[in-house]
Amino acid sequence: MIQERLFPATGMPDRNWWQALWPDPDGVIKALGIKPGMTVVDLGCGYGYFTAAMARQVGAGHVIGFDLDPEMLDQAQLACEGMTNCEWLLGDAMELSRLAGATADYVLIANTFHGAPDKTALAREVAAALKPNGRLAIVNWYPLPREETTVLDQPRGPSTQMRMSPEQTCSVVEPAGFTLETLVELPPYHYGAVFVRAN
Repeated sequence: MIQERLFPATGMPDRNWWQALWPDPDGVIKALGIKPGMTVVDLGCGYGYFTAAMARQVGAGHVIGFDLDPEMLDQAQLACEGMTNCEWLLGDAMELSRLAGATADYVLIANTFHGAPDKTALAREVAAALKPNGRLAIVNWYPLPREETTVLDQPRGPSTQMRMSPEQTCSVVEPAGFTLETLVELPPYHYGAVFVRAN
C-alpha cells in the first residue's frame, strides 16, 4: 500500500552513493541558508542524511523529519540518534500543514520534488505549514541526461524526462505564493532553489 502512494521514481539508493555524491552534508545545509535556532522540516527525509546535518546546524532549534515510509523514518531516527532536537512524523506530504502545524521557518525537499504528481499543490501545502517569510528549498537534479550523472561509476538519479530545470521549478512553485530568493549550486549535478513565502 505504501508503495502505491509513493511518488514515481523515488526509490531510495543505498547510503554509499549519497556519501559519494555529497561528502559534506553539513556544508550543503549551510549553503541552503538553514541557520541556528530555526524550526525546519525535512520533507521526504528518507534515511535522514540531511536531517542529521540539519539537526547539527539548528542547534537549539527544532527539526521535523517527515516521510511516508515508516522504514525510512526508522532509519532516519538511527541517523539522528542522540540528537534531542528532532521529531518524527509519518504521513503524506499533502497533509503536512495539518500534521506539522504552521510552525516551520524552513522546509527542505531534496531529490523528490520531481516526482510529485501535482507540484504546485505540494508547494501550496508547504506554504500553509510555513511562518510568514518562511522558506522552501528544493534540491533537484539539473536536467542532464541520466547517463551523464554518474556516481560510483553508475548512472544515478531520476529518468532524464523527469528532471527539472531551475526555470521549470520556479514555474510550478511561484504560483503557490513563493518568490525565488536564491539559486545555490550543489555540484556536481544539483541545484538548490530557495524560495521565500510571500505574505
